[in-house]
Amino acid sequence: STTLTAHLGSRKHQKVVARDDSSSSDMKRSDSERKVAMAECVIRLYVQILGTKIRETRANVQRRQALTEEERDQEIDDEEVVFVEDKDDQQIYNPLNLPLGWDGKPIPYWLYKLHGLGVKFSCEICGNSVYRGRKAYEKHFQEARHSTNMRRLGIPNTRQFHGVATIDEAQALWERVQVDKKREVTNVDTVEEYEDSEGNVFNKKTYFDLKRQGLI
Repeated sequence: STTLTAHLGSRKHQKVVARDDSSSSDMKRSDSERKVAMAECVIRLYVQILGTKIRETRANVQRRQALTEEERDQEIDDEEVVFVEDKDDQQIYNPLNLPLGWDGKPIPYWLYKLHGLGVKFSCEICGNSVYRGRKAYEKHFQEARHSTNMRRLGIPNTRQFHGVATIDEAQALWERVQVDKKREVTNVDTVEEYEDSEGNVFNKKTYFDLKRQGLI
């Protein structure tokens, strides 16, 4: 017993105990760091998966903050009307004819309002097709269907015609574009100067007309 007591109190034994305590502390710290890293990984994954929903929710909050109290109350009443299902849970009551989401159910009313889907735009060039919301309407000008219909009218679907939805307006703009191009060519012919062998100066058009006639 005396020998054991002496051993436990020896410097050598104390060093071993200290080393073991340090090792145990390192293991606990390492385990804690792993848990923190795992939690951060899970959070980043949720942010990635729910990123679109988070952005839409933030935009909706900002939009609602700009509403008057009366407008907010009206919106709440509208939402209560839209999302009602019948007893057999088979058909969804959709009196406002809201677009359906990925789950086959009407999209939230606030999302419908956020994207302006209640506003309809038509395009005569595309056979009077109707687009719900400004975003879908603007996008269609660069799509194949609109470009094809523009070519059928003999008009290139360039940036100048973005936003032009009627045939008359597109044709009128195309005529103005062609006139402007001809005017630019005419300006070059009259502004650019040429000099003949005798030092006489002519504008480009006059110079080449005289040269074709053999007069200079």
